[in-house]
This record gives sequence, structure tokens and C-alpha cells, in this order.
Amino acid sequence: MKKSATWINTFKREALGVLRWLVPGLGVKRWFAFLLAGITLVGVGFAYYLLDVYRTTPLDNVMVVIDFISLRFFPRPVRVAIFLTLGLGLVLWGLWGLNRALLNPFLRKDRRLVDQIADFRRRERGSRVVTMGGGHGMATLLRGLKNFTYNLTAIVTVADDGGSSGKLRQSLGILPPGDIRNCLAALSNDEAMLAQLFQYRFSDDSGLGGHSFGNLFISALVDVTGSFEEAVAESGRVLSVHGRVLPATLHDVQLVADVQLPNIEKQVRVTGESSIPEVPGRVRRVYLEPNNPPAFPPVIQAILAADMVVIGPGSLYTSILPNLLVPDLLSALHATRALKVYVVNIATQPGETSAYGAGDHIYALEEHVGAGLFDVIVCNNRYEGTLPAGVEWVSLDKRADRYPIYGTDLLDVDHPWRHDSEKLARSLMDILYDRTGPLSE
Repeated sequence: MKKSATWINTFKREALGVLRWLVPGLGVKRWFAFLLAGITLVGVGFAYYLLDVYRTTPLDNVMVVIDFISLRFFPRPVRVAIFLTLGLGLVLWGLWGLNRALLNPFLRKDRRLVDQIADFRRRERGSRVVTMGGGHGMATLLRGLKNFTYNLTAIVTVADDGGSSGKLRQSLGILPPGDIRNCLAALSNDEAMLAQLFQYRFSDDSGLGGHSFGNLFISALVDVTGSFEEAVAESGRVLSVHGRVLPATLHDVQLVADVQLPNIEKQVRVTGESSIPEVPGRVRRVYLEPNNPPAFPPVIQAILAADMVVIGPGSLYTSILPNLLVPDLLSALHATRALKVYVVNIATQPGETSAYGAGDHIYALEEHVGAGLFDVIVCNNRYEGTLPAGVEWVSLDKRADRYPIYGTDLLDVDHPWRHDSEKLARSLMDILYDRTGPLSE
């Protein structure tokens, strides 16, 4: 009895799996129809040939063979049922075998083919989302958003001058690839291996000076393709990326900051993105040099066509503002009809935003780019876990109340100073769906 119930449940599960192929939107039913029509025409042609032989050949032994093949010793309804059952069975068996032979090597073994196709189509029709920032915050955001849509465009700063990126920028004269590499890895369909390889960093005593493999790969592609933007695009193809990663500008820019020194009424000017957090004091203002770089044209197009633009999370002065200080990009943000969301960091960043609340982040942004840029502010409201030394929670304060606030649990329990990619992406899509209504599946 137990075996019988198990068999019935297995049959139901398999039958439902087959019926999922008939769900609208998969783009496969039309090909089933073409296949069935083709098989039918071949069968009709073959049948006409047999009938012609049957009618014109007088040989008794041939007649016996044809009678046997056509099952004339069965009543007509039985013959029709047998041929239809055998025909459909062979078609389905052939399709199943073709699927296993051609597709299975490229598919995940733990999920049905129909589930993977349905998921791909859903993300393919997903909302157009533009993200803006840099560093690990941007990678965390993209890692979550790619589960909802493939129509992603990540805009990253090119003001980085530290670490491996800074060395390559100085020695090869290319734009810094570090933030772009992080975003490409986060958007990769194969983060388990290829993305790990892209993020692999050689040791200092290896002769490669702490460079990451991805930075070297992009740098080599710049030389091969002849342009930085084409090198980034080719890297995305290698990593099987759904979405785009674009530099805010193709110009060689540097980030400059005015820093108020502690305990004295004196400001110093600091040049270089990596140097700003190292100077003790409070950042008053940041600039780009040259101060009017043109935006990369596809960036403007992506912003104007977006359904939602997400700014942050990321380092306020060294990842987010360098993008917003590109004049054409800022103008596109003001012009777009997309929902504009600012994601406040969960914790402060020593050297940049020590003792900052959510209102301080917003005030600093408005000091640089003007008021009224955002439609909603997303903040974490769960404060649990142990933070590293010198790091504090970014709490809500009254200065943030001039914008609609969406407060929710965004905490990564393993690293409480960071966002959880799934929670953040889900919250952002909920905000967008609440504005526009859910997308059709």
C-alpha cells in the first residue's frame, strides 16, 4: 500500500512537471506545435505511399505484410488509439532524449529544465534597474537583484587609485578595473568557480604585487580589444553575466577632498580616493579633477530608460559621490521618470562617516548635488550583533524625515555591518512593485 501511494505521488509530480511546459511565457509551445505539424505531414505522406502500394501491388505476400503493419485485424477505433499512443509516445521520448543529450550538460542538476526556463523568462522580462556606487556594497546589491531581473545596469566610479587598481592605472594608464571586477563577479551566473577565479588575488611575494586575476584579465583585454569599455563587455561574456557594468565616465579623473582637521580650524586638501580615509578629520566636500568629465553615453541611456535607480549602499564620499559629481549623469537622474532610491549604509565607515546618522548621509549628498534627488530612503532598523572596533550603527534621525523612509531588517547576521543581499533586493523590488504593480509572470 505504501509503495502504491509513493508511486502515485511520483506520477502526479512528474505529470505536473510535464504540464508546466504549457504555462504561458516559456516560448516553447510554438515549437511543440511546429514539431507536431511536421511529424503529422511526414506521417500523412508516408501513409499515402503505403496506400498507393496497397492499391497497386497485386502480390499476395506484400498484401499480407501491409495488412500486418496496418493492424487491419483490429477494429478501426483500436487501430487509431494504438497508432496515436505509439506516435505521441515516440515524439515525447525523442524530445526527452534530445533534451538530455543537448541541454543537460549546461543545466543545474538540482532543478528541472522547465523550472529553469520559467525562471529565466521571468528575469528576462524583469524591471529595468540601474544601480550606482562601488565597492562591496554594490556587489552585495547586485548579487540579490539578479534573482529578480536580468535587466540590470551597474554604474561604477573610476576614481579608485588604491591597491591593485591604482597600480595598474599608474603603470598601464587604464581606468581602474577593481570596482568593475567586483560587479562582474557578483552578476556572474557561475559565482562558484569563474567568479572565484576572477576575484583571486596573488600574494605579494608571488611577483604579481597583490594583483587580482580579474584586474589583470581586464587589463589584458584592454590591450587586445583596444578600449576599456569593450574589455569590460568581453569580460561580462566570459563570466556569463546577465546585465551590464558601465563606468560613469571614460575620462581619467581623480577624487579630491577638503578635510576639516580635528580640534583646529583648518582644512586640508587631499588628492586621491585611497588617501581620503587616511587623513584624520571630517570630510567637508569632494571634487573631481577635471571637474566636468562627460558621462559615458550608455550610462545616460540606461538611467533615462530605467524603472528604478538605486544609489548605494557604499562608501559615501569615495564610491557614491564620485558618480553623482559627473554633471551629465546628475542631469539624467533629475530628468528620469524612474523611482530613485537611496540605500543608507548599515554602519559607519571610519575615516569617512564616523558618527554619521542617516540624516548626515542625506545632508552630505544634498550639499554636493542639491535637494530633491530621491523618492524614498531605505534604512536598516535592526541593530543586533557585534561591530568591528571604531564602527557604529547608522541610526535614523529627524534630518532624514524630509523623505519617505522605508525601514526594515536588512542585516546580514554573519556580518552585521553589511547588508544581506537577499533582504535588500527583496525590499527594493517590493517598493518598486508597490509603485507600479507586480510584473506579469
